[in-house]
Amino acid sequence: MFKFLKEKLQSAVDAFSKKEDDPQTELKEPQEIPPTDQESKQAPRNKSETAPIAEPEGIEEESSPAKTSPKEEIVKEDTVSKKGFFSRLSEKITTVQLSDEKFEELFWELELGLLESNVAVEVIERIKADLRSELTSGRTARGSVRERISRRLEETVRDILCVPSLDLLALTEQHKPLVIMFVGVNGGGKTTSLAKIGNFFLQQNKTVLFAAGDTFRAAAIDQLAQHADTLGIPLVRQQYGSDAAAVAFDAVKSATARGIDVVLIDTAGRLHNNKNLMDELHKIVRVAKPHVSLFVGEATTGNDCVEQAKEFGRIVSFDGVVLTKADVDEQGGAALSVSYITKKPLVFLGVGQDYSDLEVFDVDVFVRRLLGEK
Repeated sequence: MFKFLKEKLQSAVDAFSKKEDDPQTELKEPQEIPPTDQESKQAPRNKSETAPIAEPEGIEEESSPAKTSPKEEIVKEDTVSKKGFFSRLSEKITTVQLSDEKFEELFWELELGLLESNVAVEVIERIKADLRSELTSGRTARGSVRERISRRLEETVRDILCVPSLDLLALTEQHKPLVIMFVGVNGGGKTTSLAKIGNFFLQQNKTVLFAAGDTFRAAAIDQLAQHADTLGIPLVRQQYGSDAAAVAFDAVKSATARGIDVVLIDTAGRLHNNKNLMDELHKIVRVAKPHVSLFVGEATTGNDCVEQAKEFGRIVSFDGVVLTKADVDEQGGAALSVSYITKKPLVFLGVGQDYSDLEVFDVDVFVRRLLGEK
């Protein structure tokens, strides 16, 4: 998970390291002046030549410039490969305070890595602003640099990911049935995610009913019917081309009569510019009155997933995000960006093909994965 992003960030750290050794990099300690050619010739070649040479009588000794020796090169052992990204970054920065110009120069490699990993520009700007504040304002003891950088960057990532959470299990105690509608573009894993979440509720001893509201594709009805049969969950369906809002209404009515805890409504995959499908979605909301709407997006599509979420949010409000294929997402941009951009919480991560391959989103686990820490 996030392999590509981690590699790009490591490359950025290597670039930080190279620039750190550049003569133009700000240093806290003064540089020693190397000896001149004349001084090199005057310098003794070995210990046997260290005795002073007597000057001829009558000739006044001329004062010679102070002798200096080149600064001994320090070889640092490279142990960064086993550490997380932000640990490596903090080890590479040795100046306590940078000028704005130097910060811009050093941040560029990190910015490129984030862009190539499909991290949203708004997220990059947030990381940049927080890191700039930490490195260009005020001075502290040199020994605290690692702690300052690590703390600030982890705080930034947590702030990016932390929006008010959505506890679906708690909502089942407030609503019976709890009605959840799933929205998203076609092919994003919406129907499969619905089935996984149905299994999640079953594992919590909740009763579930599926509503085949995607009447736009006949295959979608059959797909959801297969999941319902496998999981032993009742399904409300009608024929291909029927009114999706009517299916949702019947499902809620049936669940209410049977005392079922949760209704999960599938909807047709649609794009924001398909007016007919968007009107249908609005009608489902008016008729079924879902308590929760979840946007389902594919993590591996990166910025496309974020843009889709933004467009859906403008037209039909949703309450949380489900990211599919998070286990094979090497870039990590969507996972880091979608919650920050939409201001909606990540609720579940799809991490495999089985019904049990669904993770309730946990900020602590996510941060450890993203930063490469154990």
